[in-house]
Amino acid sequence: MLDLNAYEQLSRHCSEAGARLVAVSKTKPVEEIQALYDAGQRVFGENRVQELAEKAVLLPKDIEWHTIGHLQSNKVKYIAEFVSLIHSVDSFKLLYEIDKQAAKRDRTINCLLQLRIATEESKHGMDFDDILTTLNEDGLEKYPNIRVLGLMGMATFTDDRKQISREFKILRSRFDQLQKGYFKADETFGELSMGMSADYQLALEEGSTLIRVGSLIFGSRQAIN
Repeated sequence: MLDLNAYEQLSRHCSEAGARLVAVSKTKPVEEIQALYDAGQRVFGENRVQELAEKAVLLPKDIEWHTIGHLQSNKVKYIAEFVSLIHSVDSFKLLYEIDKQAAKRDRTINCLLQLRIATEESKHGMDFDDILTTLNEDGLEKYPNIRVLGLMGMATFTDDRKQISREFKILRSRFDQLQKGYFKADETFGELSMGMSADYQLALEEGSTLIRVGSLIFGSRQAIN
């Protein structure tokens, strides 16, 4: 159930830390999203393409929709017309498809490269050495319809706060390395997406600019049939 008091506190915390809140609305009804929109929230995150496409038609057009979960290449075409930011670009194959679909619609799509920082095999993301090699050898010039704004990462699902902090520190370090290196002439490379409901405070401490929070605002996720 939507908790507007929790939302207001979280929004204020993000603002004080210089970060933006992505309200993760996956599985939540449009009525609750509309209520949060009416309270001032404009950035929402979804991880299921079909659900996102259906909601986008029904809700205000100035919502900034972000995709935050693993994105299959064959699903990009369904969101390419309106998506504001794709957090989870976990391969250059996917980046190629995003660029292709963006070109068909004569637009530029903002993306984050997802770096794998967790110890869990189930977590998606690219290896940092592979990112460096690809950027230094091939560059991004062949993707004229995408704009890489930064990095995204997901910490290990654990109660060990020190481990989570270490993983966020690694992501921040990689972000700084790219910002000072390959992207040093690109002022748009400045987004670091890390932190969710259970660990967003640690992420803010490590410099996150985008936190992805759902359950603290909307309550537990609804089951998907």
